[in-house]
Amino acid sequence: MSNRLVNQWDAAKASKMGEADKLLYRSNLLGSDKRITNYGGGNTSAKVIETDPLTGDAVEVLWVKGSGGDVGSIKMDGFATLYMDKLRALKGIYKGVEMEDEMVGLLPHCTFNLNPRAASIDTPLHAYVPRKHVDHMHPDAIIAIAASKNSRALTEQIFGKDIGWLPWKRPGYELGLWLENYCLENPEAKGVVLESHGLFTWADDARDCYELTLEIIQKAMDWFDGQTKDIPAFGGAVHESLGAEARRAVAARLMPAIRGMISGQHHMVGHFDDREAVLDFVNARDMAALAALGTSCPDHFLRTKIRPLVVGFDPAQNNIDAVMEGLPAQIAAYRDDYAAYYDRCKHANSPALRDPNAVVYLVPGVGMLTFAKDKATARVSAEFYVNAINVMRGSSAVSEYCGLPEQEAFDIEYWLLEEAKLQRMPKPKALAGRVALVTGAAGGIGSATAARYLQEGACVMLADIDATALERTREDLATRFGRDVLRSVQMNVTDEAAVAAAFAQTVVDFGGVDILVSNAGIASSAPIEETSLALWNKNMDILSTGYFLVSREAFKVMRAQNIGGSIVFVASKNGLAASPNAAAYCTAKAAEIHLARCLALEGAEAGIRVNVVNPDAVLRGSKIWSGEWLDQRASTYKTDKDGLEEMYRQRSMLKRSVYPEDIAEAAYFLASDLSAKSTGNIINVDAGNKEAFTR
Repeated sequence: MSNRLVNQWDAAKASKMGEADKLLYRSNLLGSDKRITNYGGGNTSAKVIETDPLTGDAVEVLWVKGSGGDVGSIKMDGFATLYMDKLRALKGIYKGVEMEDEMVGLLPHCTFNLNPRAASIDTPLHAYVPRKHVDHMHPDAIIAIAASKNSRALTEQIFGKDIGWLPWKRPGYELGLWLENYCLENPEAKGVVLESHGLFTWADDARDCYELTLEIIQKAMDWFDGQTKDIPAFGGAVHESLGAEARRAVAARLMPAIRGMISGQHHMVGHFDDREAVLDFVNARDMAALAALGTSCPDHFLRTKIRPLVVGFDPAQNNIDAVMEGLPAQIAAYRDDYAAYYDRCKHANSPALRDPNAVVYLVPGVGMLTFAKDKATARVSAEFYVNAINVMRGSSAVSEYCGLPEQEAFDIEYWLLEEAKLQRMPKPKALAGRVALVTGAAGGIGSATAARYLQEGACVMLADIDATALERTREDLATRFGRDVLRSVQMNVTDEAAVAAAFAQTVVDFGGVDILVSNAGIASSAPIEETSLALWNKNMDILSTGYFLVSREAFKVMRAQNIGGSIVFVASKNGLAASPNAAAYCTAKAAEIHLARCLALEGAEAGIRVNVVNPDAVLRGSKIWSGEWLDQRASTYKTDKDGLEEMYRQRSMLKRSVYPEDIAEAAYFLASDLSAKSTGNIINVDAGNKEAFTR
């Protein structure tokens, strides 16, 4: 917990802002440093004088971070706005702690200016603090104090009378009243540590509040640095980390197997983390005992479950084969343990048991694996467990670390208000949780297919031999769909080692592979007597052998997952209908189509479907239709470049051009559950060509 927090407040910039704008500015600054608060964690607020849109009177309005969202990336529309007089009036109808959840349903009646942003459960905690500006953060250094057995004594030792302490209380209306009472009884206090939860600080000026928050967190960080610098973390190391490549190799073995075992209700996406803090923890003597205690801060375990699963890997023995053999029993035991926890703690009105599988998997010598319904959640879950690791490091070094009591943890995890929030989540997209690898991804068809999959919620690995075009495509798609769901790898489909490495990278980045789009290609045109052996072999290497190599690797991963999969070959009309002066290309494409038929036979028993899309004359955006191939085909058909697309359009039965997006639509259909009962099929997307009819 070293390094200094940086005061980023720009007085000149802030001087031009109103109070609400300063709140946004302060929030974004605080959220930009994960030592201050975790992703999605914490709240900020400001009490601002606004003009009532009905009466024109000046009224006091609470601006507070709304339900969900992240202070680091929040915009103005992320804040709820509520009349302070109405929030105060709620006290008159409060029936007591047993009924405090009812108060959440009354918050919309306090809304100012018809703001649609829902107020969060933490709203009363901000409303009733008698200061204009309030920050509620979850810094690791503070939670390490809050999660210690003697947290009250530590708080007083470190902060004196400046920062108070309140015992654990689930966030809600009652805690808001506790905070108000503390402030009234301790008017000189600058904030309070909430046991097992986090930090509140307050001031009557936006800048003062921001700088106070930094000051208190820095004081805690400095104190821990002084107390723990000579203490081995977590009781000291008992394992040594494998090298970086070896760590990724073990992760590549584990992740598809785990993913397959835990994807029964929905496909999961994985994330691998082997940063220094993680390795320190997984290699430590006390790791298993600390992990079993569970996390402390509610924000942590809502995203990581109450505790992780420790995988029985021994880096010194490199016993990966034995671990793989024992994984089913380990995962089943975790499920049973989680179900027992649910049965012990459930209430008559508790929501039904949720997915009983672990979110976090700790692997000695290797790192941490996390799985969730989407990549962003898997990544954020890892970040939260790193926060938990930092907390355990601090607490166990200066005191005794305490996780939340089991019943308290359950009551938050299965809180009816949390369940209502989950029920409001939008329906998953068609390819949510699926992972696709697309070869030839920098071309028109490849990039259009990747975009179509991303649009439907898939994670996509872009693979192409052209590094420059690949990076350009990745940047374009990342701008449109976000960086979490997208990765890229330079790959030559004819290079056996490169293909294996690309699949291993995909597995480590996303947890596995559900969809392969084999689309890498070239095209050549020459009369048979002018077709060199080198040209013939090049077509066969890329369009036949290349498709074999990527399919073989896909089969390995899909069989390891044991949850089926879909392979889509992008072939060509030329694989069914011969064309003049293109013997090498047509023959290689025919081999590709027949390979798909063979693989459909082999994959069926494992639920691996293999189908083909047959395009024709997709000129726009295609790298194949630039350079020599375009010149050669124009020469074959006695036309020029400009006339070639029109010639193909008129040659088709429907008299229509075929575009990359048309091929992408077929590739989406064949990858999705819409075609769940189709394998060994060919879809022609050629605007109609009777010579290419499949029957």
